[in-house]
Amino acid sequence: MKALVLVDKQRCEVRNVQDPTPDKDGILIKVMANGVCRSDWHMWMHGQPANRILGHEFSGVVEEVGKDVTHFKKGDRVIVPFTNSDGTCPHCLGGKSHLCDSRTSPGANYDGGYAEYVAVPKGNRNVIHLPEEMNFLDASALGCRFMTAYHGLVDRVQVLPGEWVAVYGCGGLGLSLINIATAMGANVIGVDINDANLELAMQMGAIYTINSRVTKPIKAIMEITKGGADVSVDALGHSETCVNSIRSLKKDGRHLQGGIISNEGGNVSIPVNEMLSKEIRFISTYGMPVHRFSSLLPLVAQGKLTPGKMVNREVSLSDVNSLFEGMSQNALTGTFVVTKFE
Repeated sequence: MKALVLVDKQRCEVRNVQDPTPDKDGILIKVMANGVCRSDWHMWMHGQPANRILGHEFSGVVEEVGKDVTHFKKGDRVIVPFTNSDGTCPHCLGGKSHLCDSRTSPGANYDGGYAEYVAVPKGNRNVIHLPEEMNFLDASALGCRFMTAYHGLVDRVQVLPGEWVAVYGCGGLGLSLINIATAMGANVIGVDINDANLELAMQMGAIYTINSRVTKPIKAIMEITKGGADVSVDALGHSETCVNSIRSLKKDGRHLQGGIISNEGGNVSIPVNEMLSKEIRFISTYGMPVHRFSSLLPLVAQGKLTPGKMVNREVSLSDVNSLFEGMSQNALTGTFVVTKFE
């Protein structure tokens, strides 16, 4: 099969590789679409894991099932969460499969979706049926971004109708947050340095946008909200956006960390005394419990959430390396989905 292989730091190559085969509890999926994600970019930047097929935002059709698989059959349309679990640890048994002590992810722990086929282990629990009303493009546009955003806003900070939500970074995760928060009845402010991203943020539901290159975002948010946002999110993953998000909150506000910090080794100096005096809450989100897909997918199928609106272009495997280069320059608008595997 054709696959995009990470061969070195900042270099992927399209290669012919051996077709995967499923284990007795695994499922072989013919990939129909795979999202291009900033998490892939992090691995591309460092060349790890070397000789791995990246990609963790894929949907497709079941090609083959292992003998122990009971919930799926050849021809089923499916989506795969980017956090896989084994079902045995206390977190899995407590309904938090995304925090599994043996958590794995396609593209990191086993070959992923930048390929014609993927063999997913423990298929009964790590593969999910896709509603007939959803196409593969929308499914893969959910990626890790929509799952993480939905869990973060609905389950973690529990956004309420009428609340002010500020989103720092209007890339894939930020646009997902904007779309979901708007659907929940919140008033959303998008912050970015790219005017094209801010325009897309408006299309996804933001009622205000701020270009932080030309306007001081904290001051602007304080003025717009008359005292600070109820919820503010760092959707980019940078020490500056993390701290700015915290300082954009009103008293008793909730900061949501969704972006993986890409500088300073992942460490951030946060204004703890200011947070203490204002009782600011720092909350994080990563992935989504597998059982929550039964709540998320119908909203997409019904058109209440629209992940496909943020897809800029369908691309081929050979385009991905240049897209990673564009991410390094913060030069991309919207998201991209691989649908051509030739």
